Amino acid sequence: MRLLVLIVGLITAVECSAQNDAFFNERRKMVELQLKKRGISKVLVLAAFREVPRHEFVLPEYKKWAYADGPLPINEGQTISQPYVVAYMTEVLDLKRSDRVLEIGTGSGYQAAILAQLCDSVFTIELFEELSKTATKVFRKLEYNNIYSSVGDGYLGWPEKAPFDAIIVTCSPSHVPEPLQEQLAEGGRMIIPVGAGNIQKLVLLQKKKGKIRKKDILPVRFVPMLDERGAKY
Repeated sequence: MRLLVLIVGLITAVECSAQNDAFFNERRKMVELQLKKRGISKVLVLAAFREVPRHEFVLPEYKKWAYADGPLPINEGQTISQPYVVAYMTEVLDLKRSDRVLEIGTGSGYQAAILAQLCDSVFTIELFEELSKTATKVFRKLEYNNIYSSVGDGYLGWPEKAPFDAIIVTCSPSHVPEPLQEQLAEGGRMIIPVGAGNIQKLVLLQKKKGKIRKKDILPVRFVPMLDERGAKY
């Protein structure tokens, strides 16, 4: 019953946004053509992508391409990922409403906004202060009150708020950071791109009985994970 109420609530929100949002039809087409046709099937995930206004998270000069099938540049040499990649990484985490999620790499804030529709709380870390400030302004504008932002080195995670039921990493280190593995709750899942080259592998991890199990999923391309001096991990 609780799941039914949640689904109805999301659908109602989507219908309301359609009345006042010139981009609603573009979001609907994005979901149908880019997500559903590629296998994204969870009802709540698809509803979140219909609801969250991606155009609010891109630079003004790229707004007309906000729902295009590809990544877009943002400030500090970073990118907002292709909608399908955001959806795939979200769906594979199999989130529950009670989950606490850590995101490494706030970027534009779009991934955090999607997660906020699906879980209890999102703790998002961004290395670049200006990106964090810009994303936080959008979170406040859109009243995403369950997103908590921090500026810092994502490799180290957010130990004060650990453990996390799920961790999502949107930049690529050469290996899975040990601090993030430690901050994963028992039964928790982590999705992370790993690799030092131009093409990385997306890796899904799960902690069971204190041990980490890893599974390579698919090739991806992400910006590298950097430390506070700008060096690659």
